[in-house]
Amino acid sequence: MTRRSIAVLLTLLIGLAAPGWAEDAKKPTVPAEKEKPKESDDEKPIVTHHELKLGEKTLKYQATAGLMPLRDGEGKTEARIFYIAYTREEDANPAQRPLMFSFNGGPGSSSVWLHLGALGPKRVPLPDDATIPAPPFRLVDNAESWLDKTDLVFIDPVGTGYSRAVKPELNKKYHGLRGDISSVGEFIRMYLGRNERWTSPLFIVGESYGTTRAAGLAGHLAGEGIALNGVILISTVLDFQTISYGRTNEASHVLFLPAYTATAWYHKKLPPDLQQAGLRRVLDEAVVWAEGDYRAALEKGDRLSADERAAIVKKLARYTGLSEHFVDLHDLRVSQGAFRKELLRDQRRTVGRFDSRYLGLVEDTGRPSPEFDASEAAIRPSYTSTFNQYVRAALGYRTDVPYNILGGIGAWDWGTSGSGYPETSSALSEAMAKNPHMKVLIAAGYYDLATPFAAVDYTLSHMKLDPSLRRNIRVTTYEAGHMMYLFSPSLAALKQDAARFIDGAVGQ
Repeated sequence: MTRRSIAVLLTLLIGLAAPGWAEDAKKPTVPAEKEKPKESDDEKPIVTHHELKLGEKTLKYQATAGLMPLRDGEGKTEARIFYIAYTREEDANPAQRPLMFSFNGGPGSSSVWLHLGALGPKRVPLPDDATIPAPPFRLVDNAESWLDKTDLVFIDPVGTGYSRAVKPELNKKYHGLRGDISSVGEFIRMYLGRNERWTSPLFIVGESYGTTRAAGLAGHLAGEGIALNGVILISTVLDFQTISYGRTNEASHVLFLPAYTATAWYHKKLPPDLQQAGLRRVLDEAVVWAEGDYRAALEKGDRLSADERAAIVKKLARYTGLSEHFVDLHDLRVSQGAFRKELLRDQRRTVGRFDSRYLGLVEDTGRPSPEFDASEAAIRPSYTSTFNQYVRAALGYRTDVPYNILGGIGAWDWGTSGSGYPETSSALSEAMAKNPHMKVLIAAGYYDLATPFAAVDYTLSHMKLDPSLRRNIRVTTYEAGHMMYLFSPSLAALKQDAARFIDGAVGQ
């Protein structure tokens, strides 16, 4: 038998033993289908253990730093929210301990200010005389921390801190009034579930735009069946009509006036009789005039007579420390930028926006507004450097992603179409109606030229609250600015007020 015959015979025998083999051998090779990529596992949070001495007590607590995924309806991660949580370790039943979620504002601000300024176990010490501290900066134990009263969770909304959308085009989902509220609400829901804290007394605290978010969240969470024990609003803006200038919006000018008076008093620019009267007495007088004669004059517009205008110019100059000529040139309506630049122009100094106690150097006296905010310049470097060191060295969270202290977002969707100025006071009002046990604490600073303290009463009086609910709201005002906790006496007073508030809201 030839070699060729043997090869043919072997082929036949193999074909009989394995039917279909020959046919399969003739088919083209098809590469195996690639397995679809699975959703990546959550980043494991970093947990560390610490102690804090508060008076005679030593608190043992756990710090958790990590990212919470936000997913779409198909379970795909669209964004991750960075958070730092502090929980007491000695509690036998943490599910019954108060839990507070904290954030700042912007929009575009991380949670670092309340975190390292007032609430957390560490804080950045700053001079009480409102001067710029010299580097290097440091953290110290916070003797006024709220951790003895409540566990704390600091949230960085998407675009702030280390929080990011997975794709740039997804930012628009989170960078807006409604999307922001919804995403922070989803974070809270997931945190409660993952940490089994659904039965804890629940609180939220926000500062500046964070109060806008907090009020909106109160309504959003109520709609999701999550009832809050309390909401704390620090430097409040729930209705942007109160801080936005417009040709037909006179409310903001009226509401800023008392803050101008407080600032002028602090810098000794008021007439002697007002200067000697004391801050609170002067402010009582300024508020009455602003809400009465000043408001009426502005609402008359061009119908104001020459004599009436002259009288208003004189009084406005008296309560602001500005010249009658300057007030007249600005048509009785001085913006906060113009006021900050003009008040101490003769000294070549400007006053801060967040805290008008701070002074800034002037490069160009001819400019109509300050080159920068002196109060932000005084505090931002210290918070930036200390946080970046603290989160790595003390909390063990290390990443090359930059921590966006401020300004990590682009365009913001205010959702104002057809509804005028952005506002969330109606959401807070609705939440209080649905949950009449919820309490509200509002903290304001006299020297705040970003969210003026006089706007609080204006907003509350337009919330259409049932009289039975009005007693659930308490307003406190401090002799400091937007971040009243920068001034140590106000820091201590804020802690005392918050402690009483938490106790009252839990033990009601």
